[in-house]
Amino acid sequence: MNELHRNAALRWTLLLVLAVALLSVLGVRTLVPADEGRYAEMAREMFASGDWITTRLNGIKYFEKPPLQTWMNALTFAMFGLGEWQARLWTGLCGLAGIVLAGVAGTRVFGERTGFYAALVLGSSVFWVVGSQSNSLDMSLSATMTLSLCGLLIAQRDGAGARERRNWMLACWAGMALAVLSKGLVGIVLPGAVLVLYSLVARDLRIWTRLHLGQGLLLFFLITAPWFVLVGLKNPEQPYFFFVHEHFARFLLKGHNREEPWWYFLPLLAAGSMPWLGVLAQSLAGGARRDGPAQAFRPRLLLLVWAVFIFLFFSVSNSKLPAYILPVFPAVALLVAQRLDEGPRRGRMLAAGSTALLGAAFVALVPFMERLARRPGEAALYEAFQPWVLAAGIVLLVGGLLALLYARQMLSDLSVLVLALASFAATQAIMAGFEPVGRARAGLELLPALQAAGATDPAVPVYSVGLYEQSLTFYLNRTVTLVAFEDEFAFGLQQEPQRWIPSMAAFVARWRDDAAAGRRNVAIIRPEFVADLRRQGVPLRVVAGDARRSVIVNY
Repeated sequence: MNELHRNAALRWTLLLVLAVALLSVLGVRTLVPADEGRYAEMAREMFASGDWITTRLNGIKYFEKPPLQTWMNALTFAMFGLGEWQARLWTGLCGLAGIVLAGVAGTRVFGERTGFYAALVLGSSVFWVVGSQSNSLDMSLSATMTLSLCGLLIAQRDGAGARERRNWMLACWAGMALAVLSKGLVGIVLPGAVLVLYSLVARDLRIWTRLHLGQGLLLFFLITAPWFVLVGLKNPEQPYFFFVHEHFARFLLKGHNREEPWWYFLPLLAAGSMPWLGVLAQSLAGGARRDGPAQAFRPRLLLLVWAVFIFLFFSVSNSKLPAYILPVFPAVALLVAQRLDEGPRRGRMLAAGSTALLGAAFVALVPFMERLARRPGEAALYEAFQPWVLAAGIVLLVGGLLALLYARQMLSDLSVLVLALASFAATQAIMAGFEPVGRARAGLELLPALQAAGATDPAVPVYSVGLYEQSLTFYLNRTVTLVAFEDEFAFGLQQEPQRWIPSMAAFVARWRDDAAAGRRNVAIIRPEFVADLRRQGVPLRVVAGDARRSVIVNY
């Protein structure tokens, strides 16, 4: 039972089970705002309009990010129709690809057992599993950057043949190009900076002679340049906004409503690394060890530099969101796998014990979960969430104790496998159980009332007053007219000011005129605005609402 990593049938079975488990649950949850709804809606609009160059959100030019994920989502909509699992299919495949790449790189560079562990570690790390099932750009970026990382590791390892080195370096360059198309210049800036730092720390300047720079740069620009050229020709305002505002200004300046303290990512790294937190510090420290006196290339050090630099890069940025550090997890998984493989059993016991303690904490939390509600009426949502958290806690507790037992018996392969399966299953339970909360955040309970009011009829104007519902508009299968709300649309509205109503006074005037003429209007509006409109004598009727938004009509 301690040679499971050598069993090819088991490895392929685990991969098949993982793929089925990961992809089959993509449609069980509502698309949660903001990211999931935003990128699904952008893809829906691209698919509906047939314009694959100019990216839009709510019909308004939206150049904050490149189009790779929008392309992939629009393609799945074209192939399979609109829906939740279609919107998440690309990120699900990206998550699965990252796990496979980690396993292949671990096997090629460190050995068969490390590769087996690396796939298990990454495939069960909470942040990676959640990212694989969320329609967000960060998983697309992370998977393509993982291709760059693993391509570099395999190509530069001692003993790599000339053809193998060239092919894997081209894969590395392709990964960077796709990362740029996923989320911008970070796709090449981060790997490039890691390589510079690694070559300086390792005093390995000869690595620059083995990068196939000529062929690599040619491939990089062949992949990236066409869209940037076409979108710039079609939209001359795009290059400055994308390259200057969305990269340098966002990184250096405040005012993006994403400012957080410097330590913001520390607890996220710890939580996202579960169930391997117990061995995380030792694994990172092990990255500084020499890989052997005969080795010119130091893969552990490269992984450490990758994880630490990317973590620090986003920590010093003035724009922080939780998923920004997702690209560090493949490197962390490889370092953890190395530690689990070569380190003493104490590391595996710490990982198992901390997981069992986390499971016990979940079980203890269950009676108090209703206190997590922050808005009126949400206590019932968290009450419905309780059985799922209880199930996740029991799975983690039992899985952690079993893994601890196997670790004590020196059955390392079985211990790591059980811990990985327990973490994956528990994460699935929590994500499935979150559905009532996610559904409320998306406002899906208002959808029947909106449909009955005529909001799905293109002839009926639908206004979004003082807010923009990132997910609800996707489910309406249409765009809406923004009223007194700019936020992320500010740049696009400067280019196309006719696509919104900038003031409440102008909206009220149009609403009154349509009511007097018998023309139906529907509005999704912030609840506090409704009372003010009534004081003004504006004709309206509330047809639905919750703690976050109301739906009104003018008839």
